[in-house]
Amino acid sequence: MPSKRHSSYVYPSSRIAVFGREPILGQVKTRLEPELGLKGCLALYRAMLSHILVTVRDSRLAPMELWVSSNIAHELFLKYCYKREIYLQKGEDLGQKMAYAACKSLNSPSIDSLIIIGSDCPVMNREYIARGLQALHCTSDPVDVVLGPTLDGGYVLIGLKQPQAGVFQDIEWGTVHVMEQTLERMAAESLKYHLLEPLWDIDRPQDLERLESLDALLDTYLSV
Repeated sequence: MPSKRHSSYVYPSSRIAVFGREPILGQVKTRLEPELGLKGCLALYRAMLSHILVTVRDSRLAPMELWVSSNIAHELFLKYCYKREIYLQKGEDLGQKMAYAACKSLNSPSIDSLIIIGSDCPVMNREYIARGLQALHCTSDPVDVVLGPTLDGGYVLIGLKQPQAGVFQDIEWGTVHVMEQTLERMAAESLKYHLLEPLWDIDRPQDLERLESLDALLDTYLSV
């Protein structure tokens, strides 16, 4: 039974896990350094992480978990999350880290589904996450996995009802092959899936042009 602390959510027995990194100069958004410089990359990363944390927190869709690479007590994390909501990632690559988070969350008897998202997609909003949760909870057409693809061959959201560690294995993370290989893994394991509409994210210098329309949104968080 969901605790009273979680009773005000639309999906109190679900969790939304945000994956992030400690915002350290020279260690975030490094592919964008030629265009933005070290300080610009850090400012952009802080803005995008802040934006997704506020989006999830204020959505009241499901309780939030923040999974970070290091330093769970960082001031930016604690600005948006309680310390009890922050967890350390474990694993050698992104797949192992997501598999660990999925196992940790979904092995809890009070949790029946999990959405994992990152901070690279500034156009992800409450409605998009809600559609992912709705697909996971659909009883008329049940699925095992929900994916939110990106336009460059990856994904910005994955939803699960079971840990499904195999979905994260043998994937070339950070390449254009991520989505294709993930679909192959799901087919190999006979998993039924639902695809949300594709979104764009910010990974490479050519992606920065899309940010021009979001200047006002990002300016809100550039001072954090």
